[in-house]
Amino acid sequence: MSAPVPNPGILDIHAYVGGEAHAPGASRLIRLASNEGALGPSPKAVAAYAAVAGQIHRYPDGGSKALRAGLGRRFGLDAERIVCGNGSDDVLQLLTRAYAGAGDEVLHTVHGFAIYPISARFAGATPVAAPETNLKTDVDALLARVTPRTRVVFIANPNNPTGSYLNRDELRRLHAGLPENVLLVIDAAYAEYVDASDYTDGSDLVDEFSNVVMTRTFSKIFALGGLRLGWAYCPAAVADVLNRVRGPFNVASSAQAAGLAALEDVEFLEKSRRHNAQVREWFVGQVRELGLVVHPSVANFVLISFAEQKGDRANAEGARLLLKSRGILVRQVGSYGLPHCLRVTIGLEDEMREVVAGLADWVAGK
Repeated sequence: MSAPVPNPGILDIHAYVGGEAHAPGASRLIRLASNEGALGPSPKAVAAYAAVAGQIHRYPDGGSKALRAGLGRRFGLDAERIVCGNGSDDVLQLLTRAYAGAGDEVLHTVHGFAIYPISARFAGATPVAAPETNLKTDVDALLARVTPRTRVVFIANPNNPTGSYLNRDELRRLHAGLPENVLLVIDAAYAEYVDASDYTDGSDLVDEFSNVVMTRTFSKIFALGGLRLGWAYCPAAVADVLNRVRGPFNVASSAQAAGLAALEDVEFLEKSRRHNAQVREWFVGQVRELGLVVHPSVANFVLISFAEQKGDRANAEGARLLLKSRGILVRQVGSYGLPHCLRVTIGLEDEMREVVAGLADWVAGK
């Protein structure tokens, strides 16, 4: 007897594997593998989440109207062109399936977020990876791989897992080189952490052109990863398409309530931003003093390279296992083509001190 056969491309997908969340035997767990907000969620978001508990038998607002209005106020955007989703992954996959299919190509960078090629194959399209230069998106390399079959280009800005970013001029040059029928998706999941004056989250391009979408998430600086809440800012025509294909009640009422409260707690947001900048600068300095290479990052994580170490000290996986034995979970990035690196989320100060101590022991061969 024959079994049901999945659509072409599905069995070519390598399932996404998230950062570890368990270290058996550890007396204390330090979770620095998933770029979660170091300070946790806003207390106001937690209170808003709890306040809707008695109403979970009711369907949520299918259009996330209050949340979209809050996003519009917070970021100065047209709320009518915002579409919310069950995490930004949900929005990214909807965009791919809506605009690419069999025979089409979806372009991304070689060290870009793993969901991009997964989304392409799920839609029946072919993912195409462009090389990066010094772990940064190479605009010319991307444009050189655009073909008549290209339908979607994904750019994570800042990029995960490298932490690098394209500035405003580079992003505009990329867009200018794309055909008008190609959708440029700017995944700005870490935008709130960036304080560089030449950075743009891409919303200005969305307002100016009909083929640019910006996506964002509540999982990082807002620390609501467990609620799965993301959104897209789109041209009107693209927003219309997403609203046709998304689930009718795709964002839970609890997520909408917590997200709106988190947006309005500006003081907590600024506290989280300051904490990340200060602790990241300190941590990078400490790790570099150990002789390890830390790649520049504008996000809430850093990428540490072990390739320059001698002998078995160059083994990033060995370093990760040493940290794990002490209850410290960081991210292996071999699946991103970076087997000699580890990605470390910026956590609380005492957590980062333990990471430094563990890395110091690894470098010293202890």
